[in-house]
Amino acid sequence: MPFAQKLLLYVPVVPLTILVIIAAAGLSMLGLFIVWRFIPRKILKMHNELTGAIFGAVALAYTVLLAFVVVVSWQNFDKAKSYVELEANCLVSLHRSSAAFSAPFKDEVRAQIKDYAGIVVNKEWQMLARGQESMEAREALRKIWDLYTGYEPKTEKEKAFFSQSISKLYGLREARRLRIMASRTGVQPIMWFILSVGAIATISFTFFFGSDIFSTHVVMASILAVLIALILLAVLLFEFPFTGGVKIEPEVFREIINF
Repeated sequence: MPFAQKLLLYVPVVPLTILVIIAAAGLSMLGLFIVWRFIPRKILKMHNELTGAIFGAVALAYTVLLAFVVVVSWQNFDKAKSYVELEANCLVSLHRSSAAFSAPFKDEVRAQIKDYAGIVVNKEWQMLARGQESMEAREALRKIWDLYTGYEPKTEKEKAFFSQSISKLYGLREARRLRIMASRTGVQPIMWFILSVGAIATISFTFFFGSDIFSTHVVMASILAVLIALILLAVLLFEFPFTGGVKIEPEVFREIINF
């Protein structure tokens, strides 16, 4: 399990957010204090124009990169939600289509669908937070497949609904596979490294502007540091859509259990 996923799993959102804010502001204050302590303000003021030009270029590049990562992270989170909804919709379609078949096949299909949904809600969802799948849920899905592969439709109506149900079964299996993959896939370590280096570089440049008032300087630098840190935290929270305080809930599967 990646470190970021472990962090989301074991540290609640509120304490994590507070920790990020304190760390960002504290490190920013420390860095600015060191620069003020060892570099005369006169020298810093002499290079304000050059520092401003370079800072603008660095900040622009980092802003574009950060915005791109945030958008991609949110899109991946949204895709994971769509996989969950697609999987649930396939189950609902199978449940409704089963009305076209005679007993006991109809009753067996509905019972197995509810069993699968119950396992997903009560067991597999907790495992998704660790990027794992439930073998019990996989076995329950296999039993649904076995019911259909062992059934011979008798009437034209059954044949039509049977063909539609097989199509939904393929969709169900694919949606489940994508859901499990989404629980394991996050931002690549190299991208986190680039984001971290970019954040450090952008914030560090604010230390080298010449200013006569330390308190004003430290407030501005800290605000920027906290803002960047919170955006990175947002990326982290969306990175694993089934882990942490900001996650997808299995409400659509709970509705199936209550059919």
